[in-house]
Amino acid sequence: MEKTVIQHINDSKQTLFSFELLPPLKGHNFDSTQQAIDPLVEFNPSFINITYHQQEVVYENAGNGLMRKRTVRKRPGTVGIASAIKYRYGINVVPHIICGGFSKEDTENALIDLQFLGVNNLLLIRGDPEPGTRVFKPEPNGNEHALDLIEQVTKLNNGLYLDEELENTRSMNFCIGVAGYPEKHGESPNMDSDLYFLKKKIDAGASYIVTQMFYDNQKYFDFVKLCRSKGIKVPIIPGLKPISTKSHLANIPKTFNVDLPVDLVKEVLKCKDNKQIRQVGVEWAIEQSRELKDAGVPVLHYYTMGKSDNIQKIAKGVF
Repeated sequence: MEKTVIQHINDSKQTLFSFELLPPLKGHNFDSTQQAIDPLVEFNPSFINITYHQQEVVYENAGNGLMRKRTVRKRPGTVGIASAIKYRYGINVVPHIICGGFSKEDTENALIDLQFLGVNNLLLIRGDPEPGTRVFKPEPNGNEHALDLIEQVTKLNNGLYLDEELENTRSMNFCIGVAGYPEKHGESPNMDSDLYFLKKKIDAGASYIVTQMFYDNQKYFDFVKLCRSKGIKVPIIPGLKPISTKSHLANIPKTFNVDLPVDLVKEVLKCKDNKQIRQVGVEWAIEQSRELKDAGVPVLHYYTMGKSDNIQKIAKGVF
């Protein structure tokens, strides 16, 4: 049985290292995933997160006033990637399980497969709206919120399946993580509301929090303080994504509802090309990481987006 994220944290007296991978596009083999993982193995990652995104679809006119839904972009499934990484590297994996695109039965089937493979760490999130839309809509008989996902997994941990008459069932033992937003979720009316629902997720069975990216550590420290004041006592893992292109100045605030510090923006604007910007991002993340590590955070978690050369440089400067 692999160690849970909480066991890793409890067993260590030092800040741990972990990172998140974006699955390759359909048709790619494991080589591209290895290229992202191999440079980071030397830093002894405690676990690797595997994101999941809804299929990208387009709607075509099928005639007679009807529309046809066609999938145009797929990525390999979480279960397959988790299995490949776990057994190729012997490193714990944390698959992301999302609401979008799945019925509750689909989710249960994926969890049964993960349990069979010995994977017992999960990050449960609602996920983004379907590409091309602004409002999230669950699948028929699907989970609408991350809280619903947590409740479904918690029931499975207690041996309760969707089919109550199912025979020869066994309890599962998933360790549940959830997302936290130091600058609040973009759809939340205010931080107090955001923390109210975060507390409900913890009370429903989540054991730890991984934050959205941030570029000002004070945002993280303030977030932790607010969480503690609301009775949220679980470990809060900071998530970091280094700036790497000029387009990030517009895309990150727009996509993730995150502010960029004035000094960071000034340094990026001084750069002549993305190579220089990537180096600025590395240096900024190193300073962030060192301060967070000195503050005793349980884990430093990095968002790689499938490319890890900059994360390797950051890790060398921190661990």
